[in-house]
Amino acid sequence: MKFLSFFAILLSLLFSSCSEPTTAIPYSRQELKKRTFLYFWHTPDSVHYQTPDRYPTLTFSSIAATGFGLSSYLAGVENGYITREQAAERVRNTLKVLWELPQGPDTAGVSGHKGFFYHFLRLDDAHRFKQVELSSIDTGLLMAGVLSCMSYFDQNNELEVEIRQLADQLYRRVDWSWMMQTDGTMSMGWHPEKGFIESSWRGYNEAMVLLIMAMGSPTHPIAEGAWKKWCESYVADTFYQQENIQFDPLFGHQYSHVWIDFRGIQDSLMKARNDNYFSNSRKATLANRAYCIHNPMGWDGYGEQCWGLTACDGPFNGELTVDGRVRKFFDYRARGAASIQIVDDGTIAPTAAGGSFPFTPEESEQCLSHLWNRFYPQLVGEYGFKDAFNLTFRNEKYPDGWFDVDYLGIDQGPILLQIQNHENALIWNVMKKNPYIVRGLERAGFTGGWLDESGI
Repeated sequence: MKFLSFFAILLSLLFSSCSEPTTAIPYSRQELKKRTFLYFWHTPDSVHYQTPDRYPTLTFSSIAATGFGLSSYLAGVENGYITREQAAERVRNTLKVLWELPQGPDTAGVSGHKGFFYHFLRLDDAHRFKQVELSSIDTGLLMAGVLSCMSYFDQNNELEVEIRQLADQLYRRVDWSWMMQTDGTMSMGWHPEKGFIESSWRGYNEAMVLLIMAMGSPTHPIAEGAWKKWCESYVADTFYQQENIQFDPLFGHQYSHVWIDFRGIQDSLMKARNDNYFSNSRKATLANRAYCIHNPMGWDGYGEQCWGLTACDGPFNGELTVDGRVRKFFDYRARGAASIQIVDDGTIAPTAAGGSFPFTPEESEQCLSHLWNRFYPQLVGEYGFKDAFNLTFRNEKYPDGWFDVDYLGIDQGPILLQIQNHENALIWNVMKKNPYIVRGLERAGFTGGWLDESGI
């Protein structure tokens, strides 16, 4: 642990050379994209190339954040922030490390098992952090980033050929079928100390891309009936005049859409509803925004240009009396609003609007512009938006409300990549070329639109 602390301090000193900009710069989408990209370009270490879960607080790396980072390098090339060769070298190094990290059933000294990776990895050696779970969804988000690089780097030079080989090997190694439970659902994870986690993935939430990749595997595919099982637990309802499949935090409506263009394609359930998952996410975002505008709990700051409930950091886990009223606050938690549940403590996360950019471009742009211009520099720094803020949480330390000090990788990724998808469908078009994604969608029963025209 002493080595880990020294390593964290060393990294912190290294990164502190890039001081936070304090002079207000008016909002522009391009400035937001570039700063957010730099989170993924600057913060990974130069040994294991894993993306830290958060910065400047350094705790551990996050395999899901590494997945977002891999796709962010593609956006970096397309926007001219880095060259294709720079991105290819970073991707190759990252994939090579992932391939060579130790795997096995041991409780320590390994980074994964059966092709899956542990949720968090240590900063010093990229091995399992404490006793975290072998995570199915976080491995899924990592593999989505891996597959995006496999399809993007399609040139025949030595470097890009190696990227495709490493990406293919990593994806094929994942034993998705091993994670399946007897009831036909996929477990959320596994611990070597006690086996599979009892909770399993049941729709509707962020795990669509996970199930689709598991169904598309040429080596360890899950059964075709898994998608039908997934859909059985959908809750269709109306919330703030929007009728859609319910899930309360917005990240569940965003993550899969970072990598898969659901416009114009439908599974059997969406055909029956005469709808699609892209439209479903748009309606969920509009309902989330409408709830914030209505603001039934009376939180400070909520409005037409200040909205967005999702999983994020928070100020404090407990009760605090503010203006004579006892309020309940949370630290890190999945916040959200839907007919099935409302979790709201006055904390707004910019990734809620940013990750929804393709669904609600006008509303998201207005929100991001407002947050940037009003709360710079408390909420905005060298890597774009810090994770969250809460204007109601006020005390002697936070007289003007609480503002997070950290950026979170899994919240930075959707901002950059979804804005990029809105602008030119970059990640969507790359993934349309991936045979494993196409096969997974087809096995899940999706038809129509670009899928019928893919020719893969």
